[in-house]
Amino acid sequence: MLDINSDKSIYIQIAEIIENEILSGNLKEEDQAPSTNQFAKVYQINPATARKGLNILVDEEILYKKRGLGMFVSKGAREKILKKRQRAFFQEVLPKVIDEAKRLEIPIDELIENIKSREGGNKVD
Repeated sequence: MLDINSDKSIYIQIAEIIENEILSGNLKEEDQAPSTNQFAKVYQINPATARKGLNILVDEEILYKKRGLGMFVSKGAREKILKKRQRAFFQEVLPKVIDEAKRLEIPIDELIENIKSREGGNKVD
């Protein structure tokens, strides 16, 4: 779902929507991705904006173009997305979590214990 109030550009959100669909298994290798016109109609945005988001994924080799047919999910796309997002998690998200834990005086071992317990679906309060 697009968030027009987000700090994130709409075309970036379009790319992330497709990535999320691939990660969740709703779009598989060789499946056709929604067209720029479909995005434009559903989200009431300029087709050029949707195209920009899809072209990001083409540049990253997550999607590829079939002339006259549209864009399709590339082989290995899911793995590429996973690696990209894992890198982003470790470089952007985790340092913020650790910094906040330090501010709140949460010992690292307690943080790790809490993460492990949540992994199993249990929550430590």
